[in-house]
Amino acid sequence: MKACVTGATGFIGGNLVKELLKRKHSVRALVLPDDKKISDLKELNVEIVQGDIRNLEAVKNACAGCDVVFHCAAVVTDWAPKKLFEEVTVGGAKNVCEAALAEGVSRVVDISTCDVFGLREDVVLDESCPLSQWKEPYPDYKIKAEEIMWKYHRENKLPVTMVYPLWVYGEGDQTFVPLLADAIIKRELIFWRKDVIVWPTYIKNLMDLLLLISQDPRAVGNGYLVHDGEWVTLQKFCEGIAHALKVRPITLHIPYSLAYAAAVVMELLWKIFRIKTRPLLTTYVVKNLGSRLKFSIDKAKRELGWSPKISFSEGFEETMKWLKTLDVAKLKTK
Repeated sequence: MKACVTGATGFIGGNLVKELLKRKHSVRALVLPDDKKISDLKELNVEIVQGDIRNLEAVKNACAGCDVVFHCAAVVTDWAPKKLFEEVTVGGAKNVCEAALAEGVSRVVDISTCDVFGLREDVVLDESCPLSQWKEPYPDYKIKAEEIMWKYHRENKLPVTMVYPLWVYGEGDQTFVPLLADAIIKRELIFWRKDVIVWPTYIKNLMDLLLLISQDPRAVGNGYLVHDGEWVTLQKFCEGIAHALKVRPITLHIPYSLAYAAAVVMELLWKIFRIKTRPLLTTYVVKNLGSRLKFSIDKAKRELGWSPKISFSEGFEETMKWLKTLDVAKLKTK
């Protein structure tokens, strides 16, 4: 098939491009003109359309003649102007829908997030749960983007499939494991709730599901949660990183209320003084690294016969091998 990938220079998008090429599919990537990774894509023999997800004509050019669009582009941070979330995350989703309809694309696979199901700890969250806001820009604008996708599916018969990754990690990770590693090395990490639950999603398991649903007709009109099939506490996950890097594990805990109050104060100060860097702590991070959510991937198993091929222990081991090849001084890129 011929696939269009938005967000092709990000962690998920970049791995997706490589996996598509590995399976002998052709790839076209929508990339910002000033993206420093364009040269990497050219070396892979990827067809490149330079343009902005906010520009409908650019998105149409990227989708033209493609069978499948993998929509990975979004504002992947919790600290950015709301206008940017609105234009890129929400407006970008609308443009992808419009372009896919105009160009007759046979499948749109949208990369959402498990965050859209909210913060309920009293139930096992699955795809039947209602979308629930956090009062945080990243998850709440992802909800708005998803609602647009489903509206186009209902009203225009756009063949949409939604994917809800959990804590994605692996080779090429830019936002999860490297940031934890940086905080562990610098002794800047503090826990504010014991036994916080993490559901790791090894990047290759995610790729496997994405390629499956892009061609399985049963996936149209459906969404699927994805993780490695097991959970681990955040403390154990960080302990594994510390052992791999041969540094002391973090054991310090503070009350959740104190961490949240500190985040509120920091965000306020950053806004008042218009500091361009990201605050040391945000309310989204406090919520995200302080929850005990439970997620089921039974739907993908039941409907598609999919299950993670790589266990968490195997995926984590491979990720640590990769992590140890990085320059520890440059781990923090966001």
